[in-house]
Amino acid sequence: MERLIGTVSRGVRAPIISQGDDIVEIVVNSVLEAAKQENFQIADRDIIGITEAVVARAQGNYATVDHIAKDIKNKFANNEIGLVFPILSRNRFATCLKGIAKGAKKIYLLLSYPADEVGNHLVDLDALDEKGINPWTDVLTEEKFRQLFGYIKHPFTGVDYIEYYKKIIQDEGCQAEIILANDCRAILNYTKHVLCCDIHSRNRSKRLLNSAGAKTVYSLDQILASSIDGSGYNENYGLLGSNKATEDSVKLFPRDCQIIVDSISKRMYELTKKNVEVMVYGDGAFKDPIGKIWELADPVVSPAYTKGLEGQPNEIKLKYLADNNFSHLHGDELKKAISEYIRNKGDNLVGSMESQGTTPRRLTDLIGSLCDLTSGSGDKGTPIVLIQGYFDNYTK
Repeated sequence: MERLIGTVSRGVRAPIISQGDDIVEIVVNSVLEAAKQENFQIADRDIIGITEAVVARAQGNYATVDHIAKDIKNKFANNEIGLVFPILSRNRFATCLKGIAKGAKKIYLLLSYPADEVGNHLVDLDALDEKGINPWTDVLTEEKFRQLFGYIKHPFTGVDYIEYYKKIIQDEGCQAEIILANDCRAILNYTKHVLCCDIHSRNRSKRLLNSAGAKTVYSLDQILASSIDGSGYNENYGLLGSNKATEDSVKLFPRDCQIIVDSISKRMYELTKKNVEVMVYGDGAFKDPIGKIWELADPVVSPAYTKGLEGQPNEIKLKYLADNNFSHLHGDELKKAISEYIRNKGDNLVGSMESQGTTPRRLTDLIGSLCDLTSGSGDKGTPIVLIQGYFDNYTK
């Protein structure tokens, strides 16, 4: 009988995970118990996704604002720092900012506008047009921004981020000056000592700043890249990918994830004789059409995954075949012709007309986004996601 269900994504409930827990055994047992309870079978090339948050929790990968402050003092001995392009987030950056301010005497905070790099807006783009402001060339002081646009609260959080970030800095006994611009080099008019807080554009920012005469340049992935007084750390991403844990601590992006995904895959094979793909995932990569938020505040969607998740989809657009190659066929003849075409498709369809309109993104970014949407970020209690049938096509 022909199978009528394609890809299925299931959120899998798990125990509340704490430091020291065996994440491999918890994930394997949770998936197998769910399969038994819900009466489904594990198959080859099923995918298990584990949210980075529970991996980091099991590792105890945390740091306090004092740890952050000490690393900042070690790197910026002059106590004056320009912070370039932080994202606007209470969860992602506010606690980091608290630690940075605790390690400095004065901060020049350079914010991009009208939005940060992941789409959180300080001001509407149409308002810039109305006031005759060119965001690519115009550098605004806080005073000038207020004269033009007043006090604007984020539509989702209700926070005026200029006011919010300034207060965080000042509450730590640190002086604060706010500048708005979209060229990172604008900060050099205020200080030559810079911490790049952008995520995906950080390497470009550092290159531009170094070429323009900055004296000290670091980025967030270089803060807590090693342990400070026994703190957690991430040698690849530092503070990037961190989340607020408490008012005075952050949970860092997890470490050594490749060992974890490979161990889960191996254990699943031992128990089921099925070759299961495994990935650790963080934020998905997709844009909200209303809030305009791009979502991806982590440095990568997936810090580790098994080898079968390398590459991009190699798919053919069914409607293209139906409208063009086989427009003269109908019913069973059309189905047979399309199925045969798919069975004989090449290994690399890049550039072919038959593949146009398919999604040219990496598998890990697509699957990680599906995992993120399935598990959510609230109270669903499903930090594990099981995806089945993802690699099937019309012929299966």
